[in-house]
Amino acid sequence: MKNNLTHFEVLRKIQKKPTASQRKLAKDLGFSLGKLNYCLKELQKKGLVKIKNFQNQTNKISYLQYVITPKGIAERTKLTINFMKKKMQEYDELKKELENVK
Repeated sequence: MKNNLTHFEVLRKIQKKPTASQRKLAKDLGFSLGKLNYCLKELQKKGLVKIKNFQNQTNKISYLQYVITPKGIAERTKLTINFMKKKMQEYDELKKELENVK
């Protein structure tokens, strides 16, 4: 489940900032650069993310862009649903605990 949560977080962040650098994504997610790199490679192997390399013509600097594939969008949707189910279950359990305290 932890791996799914990590993949969910990475996919969500990529959707919001597809041109962000790995360093920026890692910082935003609270991951080490190595952990993010590993996650991106795993997502790419699974066909959930494509990594495109392009150059800015004005300053000749190379950039990476992360693109979520249709398979990645479907997986992200599934992970979102599972994440919400888990949070609702946690909420219900906490609510029961609080009711028992009263």
